[in-house]
Amino acid sequence: MSTIEIPTKYDPSKTEDKWYAYWMEHEFFRSVPDEREPYTIVIPPPNVTGVLHMGHMLNNTIQDILVRRARMKGKNACWLPGTDHASIATEARVVAKLREQGIKKSDLSREEFMEHAWEWTHKHGGIILEQLKKLGASCDWDRTCFTMDPALSESVIAVFVDLYRSGYIYRGIRMVNWDPQAKTAISDEEVNYKEVNSKLYYVRYSIVGREGDYVTIATTRPETILGDTAVCVNPADPRYEHLKGCHVVVPMVNREVPVIFDPYVDMEFGTGALKITPAHDENDYRIGLDHQLEIIDIFNDDGTLSEKAGLFIGIDRFKARKLAVELLEKEGFLVKVEDYRNKVGYSERTDAVIEPKLSRQWFMRMQELAGPALDCVMNDDVQLIPAKFKNTYRHWMENIKDWCISRQLWWGHRIPAWYLPDGQVVVSFNEELALAEAREITGNEGLLLDDLTQDEDVLDTWFSSWLWPISVFDGIRNPDNPDIKYYYPTNDLITAPEILFFWVARMIIAGHEFMGEKPFRNVYLTGIVRDGQRRKMSKSLGNSPEPLELIAKYGADGVRVGMLLCSPAGNDLLFDNSLTEQGRNFGNKIWNAFRLVSGWRVDPKREQPETSKLAASLFSARLNQDISILEDHFGKYRLSDALMTVYKLFWDDFSSWYLEMIKPGFGEPVDPITMAEAKSFFEKMMLLLHPFMPFITEEIWQHIGERKPGDSIMKAQLPDPKPVDEAWIVRYDQLKEVAVFIRSVRAEKNISPKTSLSLHVVAHQTTYDPTLDPLLIKLLNINKIAINGTQPEGCSSQIIRSIEYFVPFDQPVDVEEELARIRKEIDYTRGFLQSVEKKLANDRFLSHASPQVVDLEKKKWADANAKLTALTDTLERLLGAEER
Repeated sequence: MSTIEIPTKYDPSKTEDKWYAYWMEHEFFRSVPDEREPYTIVIPPPNVTGVLHMGHMLNNTIQDILVRRARMKGKNACWLPGTDHASIATEARVVAKLREQGIKKSDLSREEFMEHAWEWTHKHGGIILEQLKKLGASCDWDRTCFTMDPALSESVIAVFVDLYRSGYIYRGIRMVNWDPQAKTAISDEEVNYKEVNSKLYYVRYSIVGREGDYVTIATTRPETILGDTAVCVNPADPRYEHLKGCHVVVPMVNREVPVIFDPYVDMEFGTGALKITPAHDENDYRIGLDHQLEIIDIFNDDGTLSEKAGLFIGIDRFKARKLAVELLEKEGFLVKVEDYRNKVGYSERTDAVIEPKLSRQWFMRMQELAGPALDCVMNDDVQLIPAKFKNTYRHWMENIKDWCISRQLWWGHRIPAWYLPDGQVVVSFNEELALAEAREITGNEGLLLDDLTQDEDVLDTWFSSWLWPISVFDGIRNPDNPDIKYYYPTNDLITAPEILFFWVARMIIAGHEFMGEKPFRNVYLTGIVRDGQRRKMSKSLGNSPEPLELIAKYGADGVRVGMLLCSPAGNDLLFDNSLTEQGRNFGNKIWNAFRLVSGWRVDPKREQPETSKLAASLFSARLNQDISILEDHFGKYRLSDALMTVYKLFWDDFSSWYLEMIKPGFGEPVDPITMAEAKSFFEKMMLLLHPFMPFITEEIWQHIGERKPGDSIMKAQLPDPKPVDEAWIVRYDQLKEVAVFIRSVRAEKNISPKTSLSLHVVAHQTTYDPTLDPLLIKLLNINKIAINGTQPEGCSSQIIRSIEYFVPFDQPVDVEEELARIRKEIDYTRGFLQSVEKKLANDRFLSHASPQVVDLEKKKWADANAKLTALTDTLERLLGAEER
C-alpha cells in the first residue's frame, strides 16, 4: 500500500468507534460453551449508580488485556459484564431525587418508592457499561447481568433459605455498626477507621453518701453520659478499693448507678475509671450483660437524641456533645479537657460517623464456613497476586466474625421471612410457600396471607454479590446447566485489595459452600490510582481526570498503555497525564513505522541483499526471545513488564534497528523477500500488541495483508514461542554495543556520519565472528574492517565482550586521557567482578537461585574476567608506548 492511501497521522477518533462497531456486529465478544478450553472472567460489578473513574479504567484495562490474549491463544474467552444494585448508594440517590421534587420517602409506600427506584435504575444504570465500550472492553454484552435481575434475585433468596434452614442464619439483638445517615446497620467490613483529632473530657461523678467525694472518668463522648448505667474500675486497682458497694450519681441526669469491678478496665487509660454505656459501646454492652446493667438507648435512628436521653431531645449527637460540655462545665462536673488522637469509625458508603447501636438484625455464622476458604488460599488453590496479601487474608479469616446481613432499606432483596400473629417466624422462597408452612406449623388452615407480615429489611448488597461467579451462570437454581459446568470455576478475578474481604473472601466461601469448588483460580489485586502527591484520586479532591476526556484526547489505546506503564500488581499507580501522552506517542510511532514500510517500492527482480538476510536472522532471534519472555510475564501476571517488553521490542529492536538495517537507499526499491519478511514481522508485532492496544492494531492488521469481510485480528492466533538461537542474540547485542561505541566516537570527535571510518579489531582470548560485518559497514558507514592487526596510531578504543575495537582518525590521541579512561574502566570491572564472585560464593544464593540464574552469573564472571585481562593488556601497551 502506498503512503498516499494511508493518512499522515493516526486519528483514534476515526478508528475506535468504527472497529468497536465492527467487533459488535460480528459478535466477536460472544461466547457459548463448545469443545475449546474456556477462559472466564466475571467483571467486578460496578455500582449501578456509578460512572467511569480511573480505578475502573485500570481494572478493566487489565481484564480486557487478559481476555483478548486468551482469545488469541485459541481459548473460548467469556468476559461477563454486569452491575450491582448498591442498596445504600442507590437508595440515597433516589431519596435525593425525590427530595428535589418535594417528595419525602416517608410519604410513599414501599411499592411506590420501588417504582421510583426502578425508574432511576433503568435511566442511569447502564451508563458505566456504555462508557467501558469506549475503552475497548470486549465483554459478552449479551450476558450482561444485574444483581436484582429475576434469576439472580431468586438465587439470593434460595441461598438465604438454605443457610437459614442449615442453622447458619439467625436473628437476634446485637451491637451493630449503625449508619445514622443511611439509617441502616452495616457490617464490620464496611467501617473505615480514621485517626482524628479529638478531645478527652475528664468528668467527675459524685459518690452517693460521701459529700464532696468524687470519682473522675475520662471520655471522648460526653453526650453518652446520658445513657450511663455504671462506673467500672479494675479490681486490681488499689486506688478504688474503697468504692466497693458504692454508687455514684451520673452528672446532668442525676441517676444513681453502681460502681462495678471488672478486669477489662485498663488502669493506665485516663483515670482508670470507666463510664459504662451498654447501649452505645460494644465492650460496655458485654460488661453490661455480665453485670446485669440497665440498657438505655439515647439515640434515634438518625443520630439525634431520643426521649430516653432526658436532655437535648431531637438534637443531633454532635451538637448535643457541645451542649453537654457546656452543661457539665456550668454544673461544675468538668474537670479538664485534653487533646487526644483516636480512631473513629466511618461508614464506607456515606462517610458518616458510625454509631454503635443495639439492634435486632439478621446475622450469618461465618467461622465454620470460612475454613475451606482459608485453606484454599493458604495452599494456593486460589492464588493471590501478589502473594503478600496472603497473610492479611489469613489474619482476617482466622478472626472472622458473624456477618450482619440485614439492612434497614427498601431498595434491595427483601428478606424472605414472614412473622405470624403469635411472633413465630417462617422463612421460605415466597409468600405462598410461607403461608403453607405457617399453616403446617400452627395447624391452622384458616391462616391467610393478610395474617403474615414480611420482614421490612433487605439483605446487605454483598449478600448478592458474593454469589456473582455462580449466579451469573445460574448455578444456584440450575447447578447442572451447561454454562455453569463449562465456565465455572472462572480463571481470573481482577479487583482491588480493599474489597479482598468484603467480596473476594465471601465469594470463595460461597463457591465452596454451594459448588464444592473455588470460584476462580487467580485473584489479581490492583493498586490504587494516585496522583503525583500520592493522594488517592477522587472527584472531591479535584485530582482525578475525567476518563472519557482522556480517551478523547489521547485515544483509548494511549490511555490503556498509560495506565499499564507503571501499575505492577498490588502496588499503587502514580498517574500523570504524561503517561497517556507517552501511550499516544507510542501509537504514533507504530503508525509512522507502518507508513514507512508501506511506502517502500518493491522491485520483483531485485535479489535480497546479505544485510537484509542478516537483519531477518537477528530480529527473528530477538522476537522469539521476547515472545518467551512475554509468556513468562503473563504467567506471573507481570502485565506492566509484559507491556514494556513488547513496547521496547517495537520501538527499539524493530523500528530503530531492524528497519534501519533493511531500509533501501534513497529512491531505491526493496526486494520482495525483504518486504514480505518486514510485513510478516510487522504483523507479528501487531498480534503481540493487540491485547494492549486493540484499535490501532486492528487498523494496521486489516491493511497489512489481504483480508476478507469478517476477518479480525481478534480471531488471529498469537505467535507461539519458538527455540531461541542464542548465537544470534549474542551477535545482535554485540552489534548494538559496537554501534553505540562508534556513534559515540563520531559525536565526541565531531565526525560527520557521511565520513566513512575504518574499524580495527583485536580479539583477546576469543575468536572474532565476522558474520555481521556487512551490517556494521552499512549502519555505521565503515569502509573497511581489519581483524587482528596492529593498533593504529591516533584512535579511540573500547573492549566489548573480549574484543577490542579501534577507530582511527586524523586527530592525535591524548594518551593521558586514554590512560585515565582505561584505569577507570579497570576499577569498575574489578568491582563488578568482586560483586559477582561474592554472589557465587554465597551458599544461600546458590541454594535458592535457579540453575539458569547461576549459569548467568558464571557467564558474567567469565565475560568480566576476559574484559579485565584485555583492559590490562591495553593499559600495559599504552604505558609501553608512552615510555618509548
